[in-house]
Amino acid sequence: MEGQDENLVDVDVYDDGISRFPEYAWNSAPTDLLATRRQLRAAGLRPGGHGPVAQLRCRRCSYQPHAACTHLAWLYRIDLAKPKIPMTLAKEAALDRAMATRTTCPVCQVRFDYCLPLKTLGSCWPCSPEGIQTREHHDRELGRDTAGTTALAA
Repeated sequence: MEGQDENLVDVDVYDDGISRFPEYAWNSAPTDLLATRRQLRAAGLRPGGHGPVAQLRCRRCSYQPHAACTHLAWLYRIDLAKPKIPMTLAKEAALDRAMATRTTCPVCQVRFDYCLPLKTLGSCWPCSPEGIQTREHHDRELGRDTAGTTALAA
């Protein structure tokens, strides 16, 4: 009978499933005790493995205290926060390799400044079949041949 008590879980049958965190209106949270992730990041900290301890309502919803806020921010305890883990050269190289695969066209091997739609197009827009058709149509409208030079009228 002693081992059975360890598996028991206290369940509240009347709980609606919504977490009951303390909720602060805009600019009313204690800034010396609680901070958002962005504020922790600006201070060189990270949450450190612990979960949020309170909620911060957005500016618009702070004026409507009885309405449910749709733009909540989580607040974390500053005293439990840990320093940010610094970026090492190995991590930076690994992230660069990962981004290179997302930003390099597999057809023309050009690296772009943005992520390419490789799942839908499979390449950059000029190399995709839709891009080639659009470019050929555009060139015909401008009177250019496929090499991009203007056609001479005979």
